[in-house]
Amino acid sequence: MHQERCSLPAGEAGRVLDRLLLLEQVIGPEFVRQVLEETACFDARHCRLTREVIFWVVLAMGILTDLPIRQVFKYARRLRPGEATPHRSSLCLARQRLGLAPVRRLFERVVRLLATSQTPGAFYKDWRLMALDGTVYNVPDSPANAAAFGRSSAGPRGDGAFPQVRKLSLVETGTHVEVAFVVKGIKGPDSGEQRLAPGLFRHLRPDMLLLWDRGFFSYGLWKRIVTQGCQLLARVSNRLVLRPIQSLADGSYLAKIYPCESERNRDRQGLVVRVIRYTLNDPQRVGYREEHVLLTTLVDALRYPAAELALLYHERWEIELVYDEQKTHQNPWRVTKSADLRSQTPLGVLQELYALSIGHFVVRSVMAEAAAPAGLDPDRLSFVGCLQILRCRLPECPDPASTSFGVWYQGLLEEVRRERTDDAVRRNRINPRVVKVKMSNFKKKRPEHRPVPPLKKTFAESVVMLC
Repeated sequence: MHQERCSLPAGEAGRVLDRLLLLEQVIGPEFVRQVLEETACFDARHCRLTREVIFWVVLAMGILTDLPIRQVFKYARRLRPGEATPHRSSLCLARQRLGLAPVRRLFERVVRLLATSQTPGAFYKDWRLMALDGTVYNVPDSPANAAAFGRSSAGPRGDGAFPQVRKLSLVETGTHVEVAFVVKGIKGPDSGEQRLAPGLFRHLRPDMLLLWDRGFFSYGLWKRIVTQGCQLLARVSNRLVLRPIQSLADGSYLAKIYPCESERNRDRQGLVVRVIRYTLNDPQRVGYREEHVLLTTLVDALRYPAAELALLYHERWEIELVYDEQKTHQNPWRVTKSADLRSQTPLGVLQELYALSIGHFVVRSVMAEAAAPAGLDPDRLSFVGCLQILRCRLPECPDPASTSFGVWYQGLLEEVRRERTDDAVRRNRINPRVVKVKMSNFKKKRPEHRPVPPLKKTFAESVVMLC
């Protein structure tokens, strides 16, 4: 069976969605066709919304997150007088026909590490800096999402208002590229971050230094990563038993970690780690006078001083900025979207997460390309400013085969290059972990309140006049 051609006429550039040519510079139309063939996504008949067309609509949704799907289609196709736009239901059904497999395969094919040895801030010594962490997304409150993902528990106040998914990501800190991620519903025995982490380990390489916070530490995870040859720098609880076996010149020391207390008492299966302990003397900072404990596999104190590693660990916060870019700026809350995502079905939620991550990679890829000629750290460019530029310039992109494209694209990169944050360093600031609104005076939404049954009377029929 062969892929049928779309019945919608192509534009001057030979594309049905002829205002998405800029996306093709990063994603590549050949990759889209390849993954459709590899996942056997074929159309059996002539139709307006072939799988290739809806594929590009889904990818555009990752950039144009503030538009409903019908408006995304309008944005992606030049106006043809007299031509009707597909209805929203047709576009949603086409998304379902496309499914998850092609979008996931395209993510694996397109998304890649962007930093080179010349990229400022992407390496420490010879190690490529990577970070691993997780976040939680609220998804629309539909029966299908609730059954597939579950809700968080609020104890005696009942379950959470929205079904939720947990996403665990592996990020290149120097460029903010989300290299890989795994997703699970919030409920269930395998939904914890430690249970999800092994799903990302296959993406680690021996030239990487992985940063993670104290919620991930376990002997089993540490051993699996060390076995792969990847280096580790991680914070752990200050209650962890770490008995010195050798003191080092910079105040750090070597110790062993064990799978359990009985193995520690017998000194069996121990793994040698380097322990760095420090505190903060600034009363304005979170963690003032608290003992901070770092473990690392970098045991050479001369080559890797403890003070450098204490500062380096805070590069882990770059992954928090990635989540901020995706959830707060790329796909912000708005009146028409009460949850973090828009999809009403579980497969749609996963498809949307992949589309958002690909859209984030498109922006970050252009930022890295713009920063490289000037020797800039990609983190010194404003993600929000660059995202707005891409949204603005997307429909202006000329045909990549034309002679004017090169000049236009270089002008785009120059415009992106000017979107600087602080030219020197980021502002010296803190952000306390507090919320402004703690509770609501309204009653808690419970299972009996959803779904709302249809009304049997009109408003006029329900009015009773009182004397």
